[in-house]
Amino acid sequence: MSQNTPDLAPTGPGPREAPAATGSAPTGGARSGSAPTARASSGASDGPGGLGRLLHGDAARNAGLLVVLALIFLVGWVTAGSSFASVDNMTTILSQAAVLGVVSIGVTFVITGGGIDLSVGSVIGLSSVWASTLATQTIAESFHWSVIVFTGVAVGAVAGLVNGILVAYGRVVSFIATLSMLVAARGLAEIIAQRRTQIVTVDGFLDVAQGDLLGVPVLVWVFLLVAVAGWVLLNRTTFGRRTIAVGGNPEAARLAGIKVRRHTMYLYGIAGVTAGIAGVMFLARTTAGSSTNGQLYELNAIAAVVVGGTLLAGGRGTVVGTVLGVLIFAGLTNVFIQNNLSISAQSIAQGAIIVVAVLLQQRLAARRRPARRSS
Repeated sequence: MSQNTPDLAPTGPGPREAPAATGSAPTGGARSGSAPTARASSGASDGPGGLGRLLHGDAARNAGLLVVLALIFLVGWVTAGSSFASVDNMTTILSQAAVLGVVSIGVTFVITGGGIDLSVGSVIGLSSVWASTLATQTIAESFHWSVIVFTGVAVGAVAGLVNGILVAYGRVVSFIATLSMLVAARGLAEIIAQRRTQIVTVDGFLDVAQGDLLGVPVLVWVFLLVAVAGWVLLNRTTFGRRTIAVGGNPEAARLAGIKVRRHTMYLYGIAGVTAGIAGVMFLARTTAGSSTNGQLYELNAIAAVVVGGTLLAGGRGTVVGTVLGVLIFAGLTNVFIQNNLSISAQSIAQGAIIVVAVLLQQRLAARRRPARRSS
């Protein structure tokens, strides 16, 4: 038994470090002396508890976003006073951020997986129109108001899966596939609604969707639940690890046994589901289904995801960062509204924030390359 003990070491956790720990590896002095140096540089850049991880990890990025968010709220409090800092205004900011936040979480998965989705805004419009048609509302009044919710989410899921099939199995570039869905979904919404606004009259749906729980609007609770579910899925499941692997290197992921095409289809399906949920939330906020709902939401969602720290190239994603990015844009919009500033100035400020975020991503990526080479 004692003779077989060394043979079991390679199968245990950390096989490469086992020889160094036992001293059984017959390496030369120079190599054994350089190993701790390599580990030290690796620990300083990516190792748990290392200084590099502390400075460039997710915690540091999220802390930076919290500082930016605090500065925005400070500016709002200084410039607008009590009207900005009131509880009602804070609730308004959260309610406005809820719809964009739900969509952005779905887009986070797509971008982390190495893709892009330009169609979520149009899918919001299509799902809100389909869920507010006379036929859907009649069925909802006869059975249950949840029919409206199911219809909106189902429409979004189908649109997302169509995107995923085109990208994964049709080998259409994600930019082109989702751009086509952007145009087609908006056109289909116009045909269904006949360029009219459809008013929701189902009392059960409006009572629940426009209500509040513990003083917090239901829409904010929906945003919170979707955010928690997205965080768990991305950070605590095999699906999340596979998403990061597919976004980082699809070929390596395929060689590792991951079914890349099927996984990619699922990612776009998730984005479609979140867009469908956002379409139902639009109905709750405005009580109206319109083909114009969700315009430019695809760009706002991508901006929030990028500002939150998810790499546009794929391979790294953060749901917490996305939530903070959404809150930053919602807070900035509210500050401009409170101070009666033009939408043009607001657009310029948002554009500047996006550019700064992308530049910081590139700089951090450039710093990591030498550290990884040395380790």
